[in-house]
Amino acid sequence: MKRSLVIPAAAAALAVSSSGAAPSAGAHRSACLQPPAQPTPAGQTRMYGHIKSLTRKGGRFELRFDPAWWLSGVPAERAAVEDKMIRPGEPVPNDYYIVDDGHRLLTFVVPVSAKVTFLPGGRPCATSISVAKLAQRVSGGKVRLGFWLRIGARYPSPVLALEEQYQP
Repeated sequence: MKRSLVIPAAAAALAVSSSGAAPSAGAHRSACLQPPAQPTPAGQTRMYGHIKSLTRKGGRFELRFDPAWWLSGVPAERAAVEDKMIRPGEPVPNDYYIVDDGHRLLTFVVPVSAKVTFLPGGRPCATSISVAKLAQRVSGGKVRLGFWLRIGARYPSPVLALEEQYQP
């Protein structure tokens, strides 16, 4: 049973790029502000957790994913109290708490066209990369933060987008 106390991406909203240079042709798009999560269209779902593997299977990828609960508000406070992370009546720092009780891996199909937002070096500067590049980073052990998945509504319920969550 693993539970973690985390700080939200709100701190990322205060970060600004220190580089005034324009990106070169063919460079990945970067921004030092992690965009807020987009609303999930009806029928689609969002899920938070950790990528365990991402491997190419023919013309697509297969994702092995350890889901977790990203909680805020009263659910976060009650879970943190039950885990003895805070005392009753105390607020959860930054109003976020991750509950990661089980480590059952779920398998998802990821098309090569899925949108990937990655945080190089864990910094709050989001970069768009390909699923293939993310797979290389996962196999190289360079992915340490959690991801939000946006999952399609129709079979095979593909992952349409993967967004790494900033955690200072």
